[in-house]
Amino acid sequence: MKRGLPILLGVVTVILIVIAWFQSGGAEAHELQAATTPDQAVRLMLSQVKAHNFDAAYARLANRDDVDKNAFIREFDGSNGSLLTYASMESFDVWGLKTNEQDATVRAKLHYSTAVGPLDDIRDLKVQHTGDTWKVLWPVSKAPKLPPQVIPVNYLRWDVISRGASDDWGVQNVDSPQVRVVSMNAIQRPDSVVLVGEVVNEDSVPAYVNVGATLLDPSGAELAQESSFDKISHILLPKQVSPYRIDFPNMRMEKIKSVRMDTKALLVPASADPVIEVNQQKLETDALGKKVLSGQLLNQSGSVVNIPHVIAAFYDSNGKVIWVSDGYMAQALLPQIPLPFAVDLPPDVAKNVQTYRVVVNHYDSTSQS
Repeated sequence: MKRGLPILLGVVTVILIVIAWFQSGGAEAHELQAATTPDQAVRLMLSQVKAHNFDAAYARLANRDDVDKNAFIREFDGSNGSLLTYASMESFDVWGLKTNEQDATVRAKLHYSTAVGPLDDIRDLKVQHTGDTWKVLWPVSKAPKLPPQVIPVNYLRWDVISRGASDDWGVQNVDSPQVRVVSMNAIQRPDSVVLVGEVVNEDSVPAYVNVGATLLDPSGAELAQESSFDKISHILLPKQVSPYRIDFPNMRMEKIKSVRMDTKALLVPASADPVIEVNQQKLETDALGKKVLSGQLLNQSGSVVNIPHVIAAFYDSNGKVIWVSDGYMAQALLPQIPLPFAVDLPPDVAKNVQTYRVVVNHYDSTSQS
């Protein structure tokens, strides 16, 4: 009996250690270290990226001799004050697309938490069988390296002469710029009521614009109040038009009798630079089966746009705004180097779209415009 108790305690201890090892992810970690499948190779690399162990992640590349390590890190940590420099990877999903004995394609969906909300990044990664393990074949950057050049600065600019250092950012001692809501369309969505339309700056000076709305019931009482927040191009130059969108979660159209619009405008300094060209726009279905408007942005100035923000207005055959989408770009928009973008829209809306228009907000490290 005396000898049996220590043996029993030893067996129980071993069992508890094994259970704890499995519960703590030891089995999964061992399996990932082996990387015996393409999915495991991608999961291992992304796990190390998520933990900011970039040396180990870089070592998991099949073609690391061809990939610049610093460029690889910038793919996840960002650069030039881009949105990724204010983000962290929260999680990721991985699933295989096709596999043979030597090569495979694996899709990864990365989920970031950023300063402007959640951001998803979808990548189709090539994976290669090397020896007794699988490694990621990382795409080699093909971004052009432009030679030094001179770009003339001839854009329009509006400055505001203020009273003193204590003045507010929006100048209050002058008449507000004249802005007007051009159109408003109320749309019932499955989980909300959405107001979309356009607003114009009718003045000869730039304006910081925000559009709000209040929903009223049949008795005239207020049901809800919301604003366009960032689904608008806030700074409008003279005669410039911006789409806007206002979301009312958990609201039904049958409860609404009328809508009261509220447009606020402040006089602010502004410039017409940088000029951002929008090219190759097209409606298509992306890799996840979603309807998107895709295209390319081209920064024609000589300065870096740290965080580009795309806003797209979609119109039906009568020229009415039927949807507004927006999206922040994860990477900075460098001078003269195209940057792809895509913003999604509901499938039932996409089938009624006849035309569309894209505007681009731009944010830099020293100012907002």
